Amino acid sequence: QVQLVESGGGLVQAGGSLRLSCAASGRTFSSYAMGWFRQAPGKEREFVAAINWTGGNTYYADSVKGRFTISRDNDKNTVYVQMNSLKPEDTAVYYCAARSSGIPIAAMTVPSRYDYWGQGTQVTVSS
Repeated sequence: QVQLVESGGGLVQAGGSLRLSCAASGRTFSSYAMGWFRQAPGKEREFVAAINWTGGNTYYADSVKGRFTISRDNDKNTVYVQMNSLKPEDTAVYYCAARSSGIPIAAMTVPSRYDYWGQGTQVTVSS
């Protein structure tokens, strides 16, 4: 069992930056692949980024590529997403998720392929 708690959301102006954190409980965090998703009001949950268990392989949605960076610190049981050059369309609730078994990282874009989810953190980007 893994519990995930996101933090770091807030209100930022367009062009600004935020770093979201997702702290995980449990001693097996380093064996989980992790992902970030977001959901805006009235829209489906959308893939943002994923990272494998070592941190050596990452994958991004086209909409955030070059602006967002996912990383993890297995010693701290934490995964991060650094968000730069934020746009109003990045406004959403951001969720982290964990998957316990390995699949190709490009397949980690589907929410149903994750085993555990956090409660989400709100990111609002003003124009």
